[in-house]
Amino acid sequence: MSLSLGFIGGGINSAVGQAHYCASQMDKRWDLCAGVFSKYPETNLETAQAWGVSPDRIYPDMDQFLHDEQQQLDAVVVLTPTPSHANAVCKLLERGVPVICEKALTASIADLERIQRVQRPDSFLAVTYNYSGYPMVRELRQRIEAGELGKIYQIQIEMPADVYLQFKRGAYLTPQSWRLEDGEIPTILLDLGVHLHHLCHFLTGLNPQEVNADYHNYSRFKEVVDDAHLWVKYEQGMNASMWMSKTALGHRNGLRVRVYGEQGSAEWYQMDPEHLVLSDQQGRRVTLDRGCEVDDWLMYERFKPGHPIGFVEAFANLYGDIADALMDFQQGGAGTHPYVYGLEHAAQGLHLMRSATVAHQMRRWVSL
Repeated sequence: MSLSLGFIGGGINSAVGQAHYCASQMDKRWDLCAGVFSKYPETNLETAQAWGVSPDRIYPDMDQFLHDEQQQLDAVVVLTPTPSHANAVCKLLERGVPVICEKALTASIADLERIQRVQRPDSFLAVTYNYSGYPMVRELRQRIEAGELGKIYQIQIEMPADVYLQFKRGAYLTPQSWRLEDGEIPTILLDLGVHLHHLCHFLTGLNPQEVNADYHNYSRFKEVVDDAHLWVKYEQGMNASMWMSKTALGHRNGLRVRVYGEQGSAEWYQMDPEHLVLSDQQGRRVTLDRGCEVDDWLMYERFKPGHPIGFVEAFANLYGDIADALMDFQQGGAGTHPYVYGLEHAAQGLHLMRSATVAHQMRRWVSL
């Protein structure tokens, strides 16, 4: 049975909207039925036509959408720009509508607190961190949980891109206007930093305790941070080094994770997503792929190994997990799932990024 889905934002001209649409439809777990996809009528209509949404179920604004659809939908996805998430999320939660929100959940601690005030014990809120949907990332988590690497003492994780320095066809690329304004948490940390926080926690289950940070600007957009380094102290003595950048020429979104333990280490690189490299104390270095000694790879067999699973398919894995969690919630369960994260985890990430900003400003370590 497919669950009925609505979108707020995420029109056909939106990269994130396209990703959510494709991912939600891939395994027939969800049926996109309604939406207010854009504030522009022509884009709203064009999106509905492209995605097979009936014209009588597209709306010019969120209030009309909620009035007509809140009893008809199993969940609503919030895909507006991050600074406007809180308004939509709060309205949905107040009406008891299950929410799926694109990361970051909010752009400020004040907006986070607004959501916390309206969240109820019977609310359902999932925030999408899709990189943990890759099968080999989940395989790494299982091996860490099994103790294969021993006690984890260090993670090095990076997410470099060059979008703020790209010069093509005689002109620089220009990001969306809202990404060129930094609030109390720089936008690069909302775009990239929350993913790095998520993956560190996803892989180890450990929580951050202290942070230090150093921010930079290397692009022509002088009002924003476009390169950031964070150093985070975790529970059980683990440390993480995080680097995110939009001014690293030659990188397109080079997410790379290196995990170091007392008995072994592991490395995964998003540009080579089917492989996980493991090293041990005897000096052996082994490369696993999705079809070789990998737990549960049949769960992700939309096509056989040797045909790489990519970004949208990883996102689809997460949408399947959210469907499982929501169906459990509808049947009176807790609505939890080991791969689905909500308000508490999003709040921890936002507080980490806010504390990193304070650490950068004060030039010292800051406790969370």
